[in-house]
Amino acid sequence: MSETVGSITMIQFRNVTKFYQLKGEKRTIVSNLSLTLEKGHSLGLLGRNGAGKSTLLKLISGSLAPDRGEILRKGRISWPLGFAGGFHPALTGIQNTRFVARIYGVDTDELVAYVEEFAELGPFLKMPVNTYSSGMKARLAFGVSMGIAFDYYLVDEITAVGDVEFKRKCQKVFENRLSGSDVIMVSHTPETIRKFCSVAAILEKGEVRYFDDVNEGIKVYERMMAG
Repeated sequence: MSETVGSITMIQFRNVTKFYQLKGEKRTIVSNLSLTLEKGHSLGLLGRNGAGKSTLLKLISGSLAPDRGEILRKGRISWPLGFAGGFHPALTGIQNTRFVARIYGVDTDELVAYVEEFAELGPFLKMPVNTYSSGMKARLAFGVSMGIAFDYYLVDEITAVGDVEFKRKCQKVFENRLSGSDVIMVSHTPETIRKFCSVAAILEKGEVRYFDDVNEGIKVYERMMAG
């Protein structure tokens, strides 16, 4: 759910802490994080495997709640791009698309038409999602994501599916969307972060280091990984 933070589109963390109990031990993902992400700055989120980057994206999307503190949102925020876990398996692709359209307040017929053209699933759109392959679910999820104009797109590692032509189409549409939107992106590939992002953050042992210059953030991350 989006909440109003003044009149500026932004995402704001206020003393946010998130932890898990793992095998009897407390594992902190973020500790007392206070950070404001303003519109116009695409963020590359860097960190070691298992640092909690995907969890942080889920906190931003609202699918996870912090244990302490609050996250205030002003603007329309996507679910993690390509994530198909939110689809109801017994509903058809079209029914799931209509359900998402109603949640985000967009025209249902327009979104269905967009997904039909984009996802290239043909008659499978009228079949239950539990009959889909993982690649088909990814096509549906990507099509639904790109059919809605979000202020922020959340991306947990870009995973292209389909043949070369379809992958090229996905990249073109994604880049067009980002001409008027921002991205918060998790990637282990510095080149990808550099291509899409202007600022960076490194998640390490529950602490988040923010960099106004994406290249500086990448350099620090590379030194950290080499150490």
